[in-house]
Amino acid sequence: MAMSMASMVTTIEVRMNDTLSTSAVSATEAPAPPESARPPERPAPMAQPQPPRSLAVLEQLAGLYPHLFGETFLPLKRGIFQDLQAAHPDVFERDALKAALAFHTRSTRYLTVVASGQQRHDLLGQAVEPMAPEHVHHAVLEVFRRRQNRSREDLGPKLRERIIQAFEASGLSKADYAELVRSRDEAANALLDEALSEAASRLAKDEALLRAFEASGQTVEAFADMYGMNPRTAELTLERARKRRA
Repeated sequence: MAMSMASMVTTIEVRMNDTLSTSAVSATEAPAPPESARPPERPAPMAQPQPPRSLAVLEQLAGLYPHLFGETFLPLKRGIFQDLQAAHPDVFERDALKAALAFHTRSTRYLTVVASGQQRHDLLGQAVEPMAPEHVHHAVLEVFRRRQNRSREDLGPKLRERIIQAFEASGLSKADYAELVRSRDEAANALLDEALSEAASRLAKDEALLRAFEASGQTVEAFADMYGMNPRTAELTLERARKRRA
């Protein structure tokens, strides 16, 4: 049975902190153990004020690396903490830098770019590694959880659509994706199952449409007219189905 986003928020939020520590704060430290090996824990309160010391460090980072910490954020590569220490050995105190990066990578703005699936970047602003599908997935959950806490609208349908998009972008099979991102949170897992079920239904429909088009011998425009579809929508659907088949 589908549940509303609002009813799911409380149960999801108590499981998110460890996931975010692995996906976001991994940028500040050496690679951590696999996500699945780290049990979820209760998150720290979201409304804590930012310590002035961390704010000062973040202002320094924005001045040095505006392409990473400025008006627009970019996902940070794993080990960025060590890179910053090596690049500025006399500028940042170790604990202050670590705390500032932790605040940065747990911010909604940063998690939003992680949820978008952008690649991780080095200090030069160059994309150096893909964002792991599980990090994208859990960032999506956390961003929507925070939005739901401020909204009276049930954001569940929009969240399911974002999970579907993240799944399709991962290039993984339904089973592999589920195994990678599934946690011990029953509410989050139920939402995942709903999204993957809907994605599978769409995949089947797209494949059936592609087979019908191939058998028709028609142009895309003529085929779309036969099925009462917008030609551009039909073209995109057919292309999506071809990519999945490849």
